[in-house]
Amino acid sequence: MGASQVAQPGATKTVHAVCSHDCPDSCGVLVTVDQITGRAVKIEGDPTHPVTRGFLCGKVAKYLDRVYSPDRLLYPMRRKRGAAKGPAGYGGVSGREADAFERITWDEALDEIAARLKSIADEFGPESILPYSYAGTIGQLGYGSMDRRFFYRLGASQLDRTICSTAGGEALVSVYGVKLGPAPEDFVHAGLILVWGGNVHGNNVHLWPFIEEARRAGARLVVIDPYRTRTAALADEHLAINPGTDAALALGMMHVILREGLEDAGYVARCTEGFAELKAYALRPEHSPEAVARATGIAAEVIVRLAREYALSGRKGRRPAAIRLNYGIQRSQNGGNSVRAVAMLPLITGAWQYKGGGVQLSTSGAFPFNSKALQMPELMQASPLGRAARVVNMAQLGRALTALGEKAEDGPPVKALFVYNSNPAAIAPNQNDVLRGMQRDDLFTVVHEQFFTDTADYADILLPAATFLETKDVQGAYGHLFAQLSEPAIAPLGEARNNVALFGALAQRMGFPEACFRDDEDALIDQTLASGNAWFSGITRERLEREHRARVQLPTNAAGDALPFSTPDWFRTPSGKGELTPVPVFNAPAESRANAGSAYPLEFLPRKADNYMNSTFANIPAHQHMQARTAGVLEMHSADAAARGIATGDEVEVFNARGRIALRAVINMQVQAGVVSARLDWNKLSAHGGNVNRLTSDRLTDIGGGPTFYSTLVEVRRA
Repeated sequence: MGASQVAQPGATKTVHAVCSHDCPDSCGVLVTVDQITGRAVKIEGDPTHPVTRGFLCGKVAKYLDRVYSPDRLLYPMRRKRGAAKGPAGYGGVSGREADAFERITWDEALDEIAARLKSIADEFGPESILPYSYAGTIGQLGYGSMDRRFFYRLGASQLDRTICSTAGGEALVSVYGVKLGPAPEDFVHAGLILVWGGNVHGNNVHLWPFIEEARRAGARLVVIDPYRTRTAALADEHLAINPGTDAALALGMMHVILREGLEDAGYVARCTEGFAELKAYALRPEHSPEAVARATGIAAEVIVRLAREYALSGRKGRRPAAIRLNYGIQRSQNGGNSVRAVAMLPLITGAWQYKGGGVQLSTSGAFPFNSKALQMPELMQASPLGRAARVVNMAQLGRALTALGEKAEDGPPVKALFVYNSNPAAIAPNQNDVLRGMQRDDLFTVVHEQFFTDTADYADILLPAATFLETKDVQGAYGHLFAQLSEPAIAPLGEARNNVALFGALAQRMGFPEACFRDDEDALIDQTLASGNAWFSGITRERLEREHRARVQLPTNAAGDALPFSTPDWFRTPSGKGELTPVPVFNAPAESRANAGSAYPLEFLPRKADNYMNSTFANIPAHQHMQARTAGVLEMHSADAAARGIATGDEVEVFNARGRIALRAVINMQVQAGVVSARLDWNKLSAHGGNVNRLTSDRLTDIGGGPTFYSTLVEVRRA
């Protein structure tokens, strides 16, 4: 810094960053940094962002509490000889976790990891090494760049990253060929908004002002959700659907629309394929409002009214209908078909022809990042295998750690687990098998983390990870249409490193000769933006460094509006139209009220906490305070509680054949009769060391191989 640039006492600078947590909003963030200390002193929303518009959710508004937490993991650590794997205790993060570890240098950590991975690969084959990661960051570089290159070159097992969105994503693509929908700004033009399986006010809050603007202009908001969320409580109407029956409701709406001739025949002819088959199927008696009412718990007359209101929106001067479909709908056994059925509704009514009409599950398909250049799957050919490695479904981690390799056709057992961007000990289903597998003495586990999470308790080597304030990345969104560049606001605390630095350095230790392992963040950003796709026209790293964001260049009509799927040229399906076949089917989940026995008669919703991001933020006191009302709570309907002699405040045991957890009962009207609900949290924060995933199975969804968290049966009794 030259003499004229020396920072004066009290001088600050503002850095433009992007929240990289797993949320559709991808907020523009302004970070105020003290130039003397280099410390971030303020974090706020960027008021110039056209969608997130200057405010942050309650989680990220307190983000500096996370960055500067005294519990932050800041240095590489190794498990002490003889220290058992597992938590140091329950009921909170006590600080005793560190007693099992000793501090080491990065050189020592990298040398040991490289030596162990080489040894394991030599003895058992490289497929005995399993990476495990998801969306702890959704930046392009952090989510999947140098790490994918590293594991491809190593020949490690590939991870099928299904934990969140594959069922819905693959289902949507099967209908439209691409994940796309109306821009959030266009929701202001809707006259009817269906929020289906989503909690906008809790985890998509920057859509809420656009919904409210539409309501001020006369729009009606209907929430379809088995739980009375914040959004449902604020809606004009809440339809408390039985869990896992969304496909039945969508087919019932189709039945009414088609029976009464309310489809848009012209649009259907131009833009869909398979309509005749779908019509014949939807008009079958099992999809009548009366039959659907029995499955869904929603009255037949309500289904008829909703179907008519939906179909007539956009007609004769009426404002169109918009559906905000979120991923809660696809976390049941029939979740893929549920998404397909709901996604077909605007194809039948032609809602896509109107600004603000259609369905939005994800806008991620609008961002043509060059993932192949970023991740380089061709490196698999240079691995010791000389081919693509086997694929392991992350939703069945427990099975992979405890049973994989028992059959010759499986390949080798998992002997090394490398965890980053995730906390599987808390968030993976069938937790009992997951923890039993992670407890193995013969499993070498590396965890790259910011805190002593439930997963960190099982690590052999712990590596400190950087936050999004400490790294550079480029990011799209799955809830709006702006590509953004996130600049590092502060230097990494302690010895924290981001994923690019970690896996680049580890590749050098492994002796990989390829030059790609020396690419820095700028080179990687250039590579992923160089897609050649017209939607990224003019979007370069240099432009994003100047302007911070740029809207993708979607095609527009004569009025200058981008109306996805309003014409056939938007579709990316084999037919070039919206695919209405195979017809979506409703099959009641194996674990649902339709198939419940006397042993486990209650449907269980293991919900995400409003003030955490999956398990992120669960250890931060400010966030715990915001979530205190529902922490450690089982919500029950009064009828179910009375039948079991349970009152608010009672300690209860929630159990099934897989496991049991202890909670405190709260009797309220947030759930309907036959349904109970509790929030995801860290295991170690509970009094008994287990969370809701003690009860969930590793059964997979009908499409996409996703987890079936919301298809879980339990019983409850007083403790």
